Amino acid sequence: MALNASKFNSFSFFKLPSAWWCGVRLKYIDENKAVTSVKHRWFNQNPFNSMFWAVQGMAAELSTGAMVINEIQKSGKKISMLVANNKATFTKKATGRITFTCEDGHLISKAIQDTIATGEGQTFWMKSIGVNEDGVEVSTFNFEWTIRLKA
Repeated sequence: MALNASKFNSFSFFKLPSAWWCGVRLKYIDENKAVTSVKHRWFNQNPFNSMFWAVQGMAAELSTGAMVINEIQKSGKKISMLVANNKATFTKKATGRITFTCEDGHLISKAIQDTIATGEGQTFWMKSIGVNEDGVEVSTFNFEWTIRLKA
């Protein structure tokens, strides 16, 4: 899969269907930054008329994980990836379109190089910040990614 948001969104229909049906879409990706978006709708709301926290988590995780997938593919090696931990902070009701941005792509290639060189798994934390249409932060997610060479 090339570094392309449109192709990745097609991939998510088949491999991440719950995120796709909730409206999570990758809007931009390069080696250092990824941006995802999701709109508050009836289908992804909570009883308080805002976006369910797990939908925000899917969009935030995708903004980090898409870059990890891309770097693994560029390495040409068989490497597994998994979220080991996450932490989230919610600061405002999530309504309207929420955009998540992660700018931690620079952390990935070193971890991949280290796992290839040593054969040992690596971990690294990536942050994704969600803002509403007015640019007000609604949530921040931190994901601890683990990668290791497949046998």
